[in-house]
Amino acid sequence: MYAIVEMVGQQFKVAKDQKVFVHRLQGEEGSKITFDNVLLLDNGTVTIGAPTIEGAAVTAKILSHLKGDKVIVFKKKRRKGYRVKNGHRQSFTEIQIESIVASGAKKAVSAKKETPKKEAAKPKVAKTETKIEAVAEDFSSMKVAELRDLAKAKGISGTSSMKKAELIAALS
Repeated sequence: MYAIVEMVGQQFKVAKDQKVFVHRLQGEEGSKITFDNVLLLDNGTVTIGAPTIEGAAVTAKILSHLKGDKVIVFKKKRRKGYRVKNGHRQSFTEIQIESIVASGAKKAVSAKKETPKKEAAKPKVAKTETKIEAVAEDFSSMKVAELRDLAKAKGISGTSSMKKAELIAALS
């Protein structure tokens, strides 16, 4: 069983008990970390995500933080006397893949998140409708900008060039 996972902006093909060097991760040595961006999963049958597989996760343990080999960056412009020599050592984290889970609790979490959004949206619509009905009773005391906003809320188009009397007639 293997998976292709996106970790810290890079994609890795990982299997259980494999050690991988990734760019520096936040976390202490010995702590566990979970990666939810599983792009492909093979457990006998290949599952491809669009773009990720919902519910799939890869759990890993941080083994150590270390630095990679030194890379020399040398810049030179011929006949100008310009030479610059720099070095760089990339910070890495060594992790060991502990488990690859095909389905997890991610679906249940996303279902819980969607339910309050739908319930919260309904009262907001009802409040704006009652506000529009209350304001619509007396158009003459309203300003032109308020009348345009009301017309826009009711779906009347072309109100930007209308005068106050025309807006009142359109709203009535």
